[in-house]
Amino acid sequence: MKFINREQELKSLEEWWTSRDPQLIIIYGRRRVGKTELIKQFIKDKPHVYFLAQQISEQENLKMLGQLVGEHFDDLILQEKGFDSWQIFFDYLKKNLKKQLILAIDEFPYLAEANKGISSIFQAGWDECLKKLPVFMILCGSSIAMMERETLAAKAPLYGRRTGQVFLKPLGFFEASRFFPNLRFEEKLCYYSLLGGNPGYLIQVDPKLPFEDNLKKLVLRPFSPLYSEVEFLLREELREPRIYLAILKAIARDRSRISEIVNETGLDKSSLHKYLFVLEDLQVIQKEYPATESRPLKSKKGLYRLQDQYFKFWFRYVLPNRSKIEEGKVEEVSSLIRSELNQLLAENYEIVARETLGKFESNLFKFDRVGKWWDRNEEIDVAAVNEKEGKILLGEVKWSNKPVGTNILDDLKRKAGLIDWQRGQRQEYYSLFSKSGFTEALVNLAGKENIFLFHEDRLVQFHK
Repeated sequence: MKFINREQELKSLEEWWTSRDPQLIIIYGRRRVGKTELIKQFIKDKPHVYFLAQQISEQENLKMLGQLVGEHFDDLILQEKGFDSWQIFFDYLKKNLKKQLILAIDEFPYLAEANKGISSIFQAGWDECLKKLPVFMILCGSSIAMMERETLAAKAPLYGRRTGQVFLKPLGFFEASRFFPNLRFEEKLCYYSLLGGNPGYLIQVDPKLPFEDNLKKLVLRPFSPLYSEVEFLLREELREPRIYLAILKAIARDRSRISEIVNETGLDKSSLHKYLFVLEDLQVIQKEYPATESRPLKSKKGLYRLQDQYFKFWFRYVLPNRSKIEEGKVEEVSSLIRSELNQLLAENYEIVARETLGKFESNLFKFDRVGKWWDRNEEIDVAAVNEKEGKILLGEVKWSNKPVGTNILDDLKRKAGLIDWQRGQRQEYYSLFSKSGFTEALVNLAGKENIFLFHEDRLVQFHK
């Protein structure tokens, strides 16, 4: 399968490479997000040594690294013996490296597990040897917490040595959809609602099979590749996975405020903030604010949501049905998901709608923030603002088999009247997103006012 997206990350790596300066680049992100593929894509036409560290002893890793370095330098003795220590490794490069070389060490945290002082060793190696050589060193890892602690944090020995960093995040809907170019929009939304934008999950889909068959194969059997993925990730990243699991269960059940999470989990409020911060850092959850909040961090309207799509799906359908899945009642669980699938797609169509706006920003206006709006018992699915120009775009998203009509627009305008943001001075725009198109009356009206109509993910009507 061809390499998808990551243009900005590749561009940054190429710029660092062409500078010809010594580089120490940190690449990190969750497992299966595509870090290794990014590295391989970058190094494929350049002189390089790629080393995948393993959960074995330090001496065994050093021996394997020595074999690879020996192959590059055509050193038969090194290929046979390997390195005896990290100091010998650094000294060897200092003596033999004359031309620009990429040295990529993947799964660096495995080296840290075997030697707690590895970051200090690499700091000394960089300061005394590597920073004076034509080396392009990449340290890559899947444990976000460990990579930050060992390489990025202010107290980390390698702090201040890195020349660049890449935090690889899951793909957005449109990039993820490129895994399935021949599927219809609704089918793409199904897979995004299940797997999100993680390339390591998406690549396992067989687009020739119906969605339900892929669902069963990948998720709904005890030995399915993604059945225990969430628990594995929590155990790999976190010291107290049970506490984090309880917090995520609460948020998955729409306990979105601190007080609600405290009541649901029984955790002390003072300690809860620490756990929430860690989950935000891992990009499993996010704290959402109305897009109209000019100073969101000081707002009291923030709500916690699950950010990762697969986490959302797993907590909604896998965790509550573990007993049935273990008993082999796959058809029963699959039938439940099928009966609620439209509701799930409707929720995620709102996320896709906000991403869609970004694609058509040139047709609208520059956005400072894109999100949603809520206040008390009212909510607007899409809200985007430009503070300086005093412009606001408000939108409703409908995943229905009925065409959207003027009644939806009228209700949107009513709710717009409840928004205080730059009241009386702002310029308002409206957008409507629909699975099934629009009535003739609404299309005619859109041609006369600041109304933008999107059928699925396509802009079909606008006036500006």
